[in-house]
Amino acid sequence: MVSPRCPPQDGREYSPAATTSENGGGRRKQKEKELDELKKEVNLDDHKLSLDELGRKYQVDLSRGLSNARAAEVLAQDGPNALTPPPTTPEWVKFCRQLFGGFSILLWIGAILCFLAYGIQAAMEDEPSNDNLYLGVVLAAVVIVTGCFSYYQEAKSSKIMDSFKNMVPQQALVIREGEKIQINAENVVVGDLVEVKGGDRVPADMRIISSHGCKVDNSSLTGESEPQTRSPEFTHENPLETRNICFFSTNCVEGTARGIVISTGDRTVMGRIASLASGLEVGRTPIAMEIEHFIRLITGVAVFLGLSFFILSLILGYTWLEAVIFLIGIIVANVPEGLLATVTVCLTLTAKRMARKNCLVKNLEAVETLGSTSTICSDKTGTLTQNRMTVAHMWFDNQIHEADTTEDQSGATFDKRSPTWAALARIAGLCNRAVFKPGQENISISKRDTAGDASESALLKCIQLSCGSVKKMRDKNPKVTEIPFNSTNKYQLSIHEREEDPQGHILVMKGAPERILERCSRILLQGQEVPLDEEMKEAFQNAYLELGGLGERVLGFCHLYLPPDKFPRGFRFDADEVNFPTSDLCFVGLMSMIDPPRAAVPDAVGKCRSAGIKVIMVTGDHPITAKAIAKGVGIISEGNETVEDIAARLNIPVSQVNPREAKACVVHGSDLKDMTSEQLDEILRNHTEIVFARTSPQQKLIIVEGCQRQGAIVAVTGDGVNDSPALKKADIGIAMGIAGSDVSKQAADMILLDDNFASIVTGVEEGRLIFDNLKKSIAYTLTSNIPEITPFLLFIIANIPLPLGTVTILCIDLGTDMVSCPTVCPIDAPRLPHGWMIQALGGFFTYFVILAENGFLPARLLGVRLAWDDRSTNDLEDSYGQEWVSTACTAQPHGAALQCMHCRYTWGCNCCTALHALHVHTGLHCMHCTFTWCCTARQCMYTVLQCSAHTQSCIALHVHTELRCTQSHTHSCIAHTLTLHTHSCIAHSCIAHSQLHCTQQHCTLTAALHAQMHCTQLHCTQLHCTLTAALHTAALHTHSCFAHSCIAHSHIPILHTHTAPGSPLRCTPPSPRPPR
Repeated sequence: MVSPRCPPQDGREYSPAATTSENGGGRRKQKEKELDELKKEVNLDDHKLSLDELGRKYQVDLSRGLSNARAAEVLAQDGPNALTPPPTTPEWVKFCRQLFGGFSILLWIGAILCFLAYGIQAAMEDEPSNDNLYLGVVLAAVVIVTGCFSYYQEAKSSKIMDSFKNMVPQQALVIREGEKIQINAENVVVGDLVEVKGGDRVPADMRIISSHGCKVDNSSLTGESEPQTRSPEFTHENPLETRNICFFSTNCVEGTARGIVISTGDRTVMGRIASLASGLEVGRTPIAMEIEHFIRLITGVAVFLGLSFFILSLILGYTWLEAVIFLIGIIVANVPEGLLATVTVCLTLTAKRMARKNCLVKNLEAVETLGSTSTICSDKTGTLTQNRMTVAHMWFDNQIHEADTTEDQSGATFDKRSPTWAALARIAGLCNRAVFKPGQENISISKRDTAGDASESALLKCIQLSCGSVKKMRDKNPKVTEIPFNSTNKYQLSIHEREEDPQGHILVMKGAPERILERCSRILLQGQEVPLDEEMKEAFQNAYLELGGLGERVLGFCHLYLPPDKFPRGFRFDADEVNFPTSDLCFVGLMSMIDPPRAAVPDAVGKCRSAGIKVIMVTGDHPITAKAIAKGVGIISEGNETVEDIAARLNIPVSQVNPREAKACVVHGSDLKDMTSEQLDEILRNHTEIVFARTSPQQKLIIVEGCQRQGAIVAVTGDGVNDSPALKKADIGIAMGIAGSDVSKQAADMILLDDNFASIVTGVEEGRLIFDNLKKSIAYTLTSNIPEITPFLLFIIANIPLPLGTVTILCIDLGTDMVSCPTVCPIDAPRLPHGWMIQALGGFFTYFVILAENGFLPARLLGVRLAWDDRSTNDLEDSYGQEWVSTACTAQPHGAALQCMHCRYTWGCNCCTALHALHVHTGLHCMHCTFTWCCTARQCMYTVLQCSAHTQSCIALHVHTELRCTQSHTHSCIAHTLTLHTHSCIAHSCIAHSQLHCTQQHCTLTAALHAQMHCTQLHCTQLHCTLTAALHTAALHTHSCFAHSCIAHSHIPILHTHTAPGSPLRCTPPSPRPPR
């Protein structure tokens, strides 16, 4: 970024600023130094120099302007008259910050751990569970979706420099070598002579050398809407308040002016503000800091618990694989997967509610920040007030009357038939250039738009309400000539033909009361002109001070009936060479105006105070006006005094008053300029009610930084470009939607659509509600984490079966945390004391009840985990002596069905929990009618096994294997994956087309069993069956010349029954043995 540079301030010859170079190591320090320089007050002395000194300084002829060669030289060294954009962050970097920053990184770690756990299981197991894979995918999806949403929200804000660029004029009229030429505004250089007229935008900071009725609108810069007069005269030490300087990007609303360019581009006042606003680093929001603290806390707890139980599981004899799975499970159980999505959804819903209440939120985190606000630095004009000047009081006939601004004039406190009031109203209506805009006949007078400055518009509306149509009054008293208001005379004068005198004229004048009074020798009382004696002058002075003390702008009014013999109709009045009297006039009265406070503001300020929020007024207005408004809206409470009030009450000098005795404080900008940071901090600490008046843009930023040094969360309101640095530096910047400039709206985090301070309080209420509910949300999330962790701990320590799987944890986190979270609801949810304990106990109660219903009382579960998980265990007894068998869904092919012999109910074997891979002599328990029978009449893959001579067991043959029985019955069992089970004379099968040879006395397996049965020969006798080799993990079980086998780790124990050799095998119904 090009460093801001100012021309020399000592009056010496101007030389273009040289560019500076930066190295990587000192870039940050250089930037901080530049920002500190920008925060200082504008240090110019060009407004104090005479025209000759100014010409010598900038080497310019004040009549011919710069030469083309000199202009080109300055342009080459200073650069174009444009604002330098700051370095921008690439969009992909912004997106990655949203995707991997803050709480998202914890979820990414959880997702990676889940993928790691799944990878370990896949490498160590033939058929690993997919739970960890699903959990990792969902965690990644949650982070990506919320990251995209946050990036979209951020992309809509932070376009500050684009708004500044829109304010730069495109063309400028300059004088070079004695000729007027139209050039691109970027080519304007320091020293150029520039001319502006009504409707033009000022192309650079200019020192006025000549003007005619020039007024500029500084609202884009200062936020103050009333046009400011510009003239060559030096009127104020502060260059921002003197009338002989025009500023870059302000609008000339009327008149013409010629000036010398004294600053261009980044060196203009507007350029300094733009550089300051775009260069300030925004601090982290309270919610971001809270979430970061929460992440550190949760991560520490998760890692500590994970490592602790990893070590404990190794000590208790678990394998390293099981220990790693435990470690990952505990860490993932601690990650509140649903919190990020919950916070985003909650902030979005609250932002929509706030938008319906005229608070447009640009940055979602600003919703919660507004609720954390402890100090509000509010502008006065348009925020605390209506931004509409209104006549408040009148003084005539030696009495102060309150103006009636109601449409029906029901609140009038004076006699409208008074001739003095009629004369005062006529002056206010005729000596007035404001007019109503056309097409507003059906709109109430107070809400009509006008063309003219704010004070004259207020007078126009007051007279329209009280006396009727001002236009008719002006038509009956046509204007002959006028002298516009100027800073030298400080009055406005016009001469009109008199309605009641066909030959006469009336001169009417208004202006600064003291200037009007000194031109008068008489005063109008009760319709009669009387001499203006000392008594009436004292009465005038008392009324003037009283109205001024109310913070109102006071104007004086006088008139003079011109004698018809000297000034008949047709007389040529000359406003330049005045040929009519401007003294010895008749004083008529005073009228005072004020920008009235908004009706809802006092109540809103009271709510802020009761909520512990300090409201500070920061305005560019006069201290008396600022203090009056502050008292009117409650920023300075009734009964609280400033140092000046205490001094006046005790009749002692201000210096003798202890500042700490005053709760209220009014600080002038000139005093603030000389204060150190420590002095400002002392004021902010020791005074609860503070008003800053006549402040500059840099001072507003300094005030915000001072409040932040006190640990306050600061909200700042503003509408002008000058407010943009403070808006950006504040914890939450609030711009005005109606009167605010584009730059202020871009710099702000929130926009008030109705420009009303009361809407801020509404936003604070919403923000505090979400602040409380977000705390409850975090507590609510943590309450689900404790019940998620506890099952893992009891699983390891107490050796009970695992009550809560990974997918179940995911359902709890993304389901209950989001759907049931209190923050989703706009109501204030009640506090849940010890909620984690209630949830944990409720979960374990349900777990133990379900297992007790199936035969396992809580005492039986302790220490049973290893036998429960071991699939080779087929004789696990429950609390009632029932034996439980291990089942495997892969033992039956898909589509296999079981049919009850009693009720003919058929159910699938591949998914149900009832009976998988049930073999010989295993009791079947119907899921429909609870009838229990032996294994006869089983339906298997649509092929029914039937043996006419014998009651057979469930025959399970491999593909294309034929079984021949000694009783001369043959049948087949096609497409079955289970190992052969038969009756009487045992026959075994191996995989893929093995022939079986069976005799009554012996059974010999002639073919090699598969890779798991290494050429094992089976010898069978009438009374015993001996297996000569172990068959992998699934051992053959035999009895009474019967062999039993199980594939895929499904082990079903055999009911030992002895039968005679060669006799048909009949089963006796055993006691039911439910599967696990």
